[in-house]
Amino acid sequence: MARVSGAGAVLERIAMAAVSWPLLSRIVGRLSDLQLPRPLQVSAIRAYARAYGVDLEEAALPPSAYASFNAFFTRRLRQGARPVDAEELAVVSPSDSRLSSIGRVPDDGRLEQVKGESYGIDALVGSAEDATRFRAAHQATLYLSPAMYHRVHCPVDGEVVAWRYVPGRLYPVNAKGVRSVPGLFTRNERVCVFVETPAHGPVAIVLVGAANVGRISLAFAELVTNRGHAPGSFRPEARIPIRRGDDLGVFNLGSTVVLLVADPSLQPAARPGDLVRVGQALWRPSS
Repeated sequence: MARVSGAGAVLERIAMAAVSWPLLSRIVGRLSDLQLPRPLQVSAIRAYARAYGVDLEEAALPPSAYASFNAFFTRRLRQGARPVDAEELAVVSPSDSRLSSIGRVPDDGRLEQVKGESYGIDALVGSAEDATRFRAAHQATLYLSPAMYHRVHCPVDGEVVAWRYVPGRLYPVNAKGVRSVPGLFTRNERVCVFVETPAHGPVAIVLVGAANVGRISLAFAELVTNRGHAPGSFRPEARIPIRRGDDLGVFNLGSTVVLLVADPSLQPAARPGDLVRVGQALWRPSS
C-alpha cells in the first residue's frame, strides 16, 4: 500500500485528525445507542444490511429483537455459524476480517504499517518488557470493516494472565487512515490481552479502537474503553481459563486486531489479503 505524498497527504492528515478526537466517537456512540421506534429501527438495520452485504440469517436474533443500532452491530451469531478449525494446535482467527499482513516479527521488533512506515511492538503493547517475548514471533494484522461481525474470540487454548488498557486517539483504521497516520496502531486507543498457552507460549491479542463509537469491551472484565479512564495494567487474582472460539471482547464499529504468537514452529495457513472468519486457521503446527 503506497503512501500519498504532497498536498494530498496533507489533506488526508487534516481529515484524519478532525475525526480522531475520542469525544466525537463518544457522541456517535450515544446516537447509535438510541432506542428508535421499532419500525424505524428495523428499517435502518435492514438498509444497513443491504448496503454492506450483512447476512442477517447468521445472526442469533431477528432485526426486530435489537433495542438499538449498536445492539445489532455487536450482535451474536447463531450457534455453529463460526466453527473452529478441527486441528487442536491450530492458531485460529480471532475475528471476521481481512488479513492485512501475516508473517514473522522482524529482529528489530518493528511491524510494517505501509511500505516505508513501521511501528514498534513495544509501543503497540505498551511495554518494552512484554514486547521482548514476541521478538521473532509470528504476527498477523486483521482489519474489521463496518460490514463484518464485530465480536472478537480467543485464537488459542490457554489462560488469560493480564490485560493492559492504553488510551489514545481514534483515527480511522481503514486504508486511508493506515496510509496517512504514522504509527496509527500505537496512537489509537487499544486493549492488549495476554494469554499463556501450553502449546504456543505467550500470545498477545491487541484490540485497536477506531473512529465512530470507539468502544472496546472485554468478556471477562468490566473494562469499557473511550470513557476517559486512566491507562493501566491488570492481572486477575487467578488465571482465567479460555479456549479457542470463546468470547474475548467486542468492537463497536470498524477496527483492527494485531495478533502476536511466540511459537516459532508454526506454519502459515492463510495469506495477506485473505478474507478470514472466526475459527479459521491462521497458523498450523509444522509437520
